[in-house]
Amino acid sequence: MESVLYDFAGVTEAAALASYPWIGRGKKIEADDAATCAMRERLNRMSIKGSIVIGEGEMDEAPMLYIGEAVGLGGGPDLDIAVDPLEGTNLTVTGSSHSIAVIAAAPKGMLLQAPDMYMDKIAVGPKAAGHIDIEAPLPVNMRAVAAATGKRVDELCVMIQNRERHKELVRTVLDQGARVRLFDDGDVSFSIAAALELGLADLFVGIGGSPEGVISAVALKCLGGEMQARLLPANAAEYERCVSMGLSDPGRPLGMEQLTGSGDCLFAATGITEGLFLRGVRESAGGRSTHTLLLHSKGRTKRFIETHHSSFLKE
Repeated sequence: MESVLYDFAGVTEAAALASYPWIGRGKKIEADDAATCAMRERLNRMSIKGSIVIGEGEMDEAPMLYIGEAVGLGGGPDLDIAVDPLEGTNLTVTGSSHSIAVIAAAPKGMLLQAPDMYMDKIAVGPKAAGHIDIEAPLPVNMRAVAAATGKRVDELCVMIQNRERHKELVRTVLDQGARVRLFDDGDVSFSIAAALELGLADLFVGIGGSPEGVISAVALKCLGGEMQARLLPANAAEYERCVSMGLSDPGRPLGMEQLTGSGDCLFAATGITEGLFLRGVRESAGGRSTHTLLLHSKGRTKRFIETHHSSFLKE
C-alpha cells in the first residue's frame, strides 16, 4: 500500500478543509455532509479497488460512504476502508477541540466489519503491548501497564470518556492513586494517545462505538500498540446483527488479529479543530493549512505532515 499512502493523507485533508467553514456554526448535518462529500470525491480519484466496511451507515441510511460502497477507480490494491469523515461532529459545530477527519485501510478481508453498537475497549502503547487483558480487573491491568512502562501505578494517566457509564472506572483509577484524563468526544484521538508516546497518557479504557474501535485498532497496529475489545449488543436484535455479520459469539474478547488481521495497514487523520496532537485547519497566506498524522504498519512509520493549500477553493 506504499504507493497510495500519501493519497490517503489527501483524503483526510480534503474532508478537514470542507469541514472548516462549519466550525462553530451549530449545523451538524451540513458539516457532516461537507466532509463526507469531499472524502468520497477524493477516494474516487484514487487508483484503488476499495470497499467501505465502516462508514456512514447502511445503504438505506446513508447516501454515500455507506457500508459496502465501492470506491476508487479500480486497479491498484484491493482494500477494506474504514472512514469517519467528521469524528467529533458536535466538537466541530460548537467550535470545540479534538475533531478530526480520519480513515483507515487494510487489504480486503482484514478489517473487522463491526456492527454499529457499543464496544468495551482497552488500549496501550508499544511498551505495554502484550501485557493487558480485557477480562482482568482494571487494577490488574494498571499494575501490568505500570510494570511494563517502568512507572509506579500512581504515575499513570488513564484516558476515559466523560460518561455516566464510566463513573466506576473513574473511581477505580483514582482509588489506585493514578490520574484520570476525561474527554467528552473524540474517541479515536484519545484511544491512540498512549501509543503516540508523547506523554499524553498510558492507558485508555471504556465503552464507546465499535466503528471507532476498529479505526483506532488500525492506528495502534501501525504504532506497535495494542487494543483489546468486546462487543456489547444491547438487545436481541443487536445480537442477531452480530451473528449475521459472522460474529457467532459477540461477547468474546477481540484481539488485534480479529480487529485488524493485516500486517500491512495504514491510517490517516487530519485535524479540523485544535486537538491532542494535531492542529486544526488554519488560515494562512493565500490559503489554508492542515496538519495530518499518517501511519503505515510496514516499518512502523509515523509522519506528521503540514500542508499549505493555496487552491482549496477550486478542489
